[in-house]
Amino acid sequence: MQIKTIIYDYGGVIMTSAQEEAVRRFSEIGIVPDLMPLDKYNQQGVFQALEDGTISADEFRDELNRRCRRNNTHDDYRWACLGYVGEVPKRNLQLFRLLRQKGYRQLLLSNTNPYMMSWAMSPDFDGEGRALRDYLDACYCSYELRMLKPNPAIFQYVIDQEHITPETTIFVDDNERNIHVARDMGFQTLQPVNGIDWTTDLLFMLGEDIS
Repeated sequence: MQIKTIIYDYGGVIMTSAQEEAVRRFSEIGIVPDLMPLDKYNQQGVFQALEDGTISADEFRDELNRRCRRNNTHDDYRWACLGYVGEVPKRNLQLFRLLRQKGYRQLLLSNTNPYMMSWAMSPDFDGEGRALRDYLDACYCSYELRMLKPNPAIFQYVIDQEHITPETTIFVDDNERNIHVARDMGFQTLQPVNGIDWTTDLLFMLGEDIS
């Protein structure tokens, strides 16, 4: 069946992830490893609650300030969270433009948080005054939906909202657990490695000219 839709993860796909820098920044504002169960793919505790929408960004800030006995600001935690951002490769942005011209619908489906998306949805995202929403057709974020991948319900939500069929959709994610669930639901899948160019692999799957 002809592919009509591509769904992208955020960290490790659209942008490269820099977990060590995030850990360094959180440590600098007093959130030491014992208070910071950060994982490359699946967060825990208060970090998971931020991503699944159980708590707000302000509640996240207040809880961590209580634990570390600091008075860090919203901007302090935003700065720390943005340590995860390695780079947004220009080749990815060029791909989004190309596939839009060719008529593909392109979506974001990400386990993420308000701090990260405040940057992604700002003109700072691409360094040229455009936000992520300027490249994609719709963005589905875990904290807004109050669901996390790999819960099949979040995939089903996107299917229902977009009126798509998994068989005509490619799901691009660097997390193996997410890939397995998507594949079981009928999606075609691509699992990039963080920092490695995945754009030619996607174009090959689409049967598009890569010359």
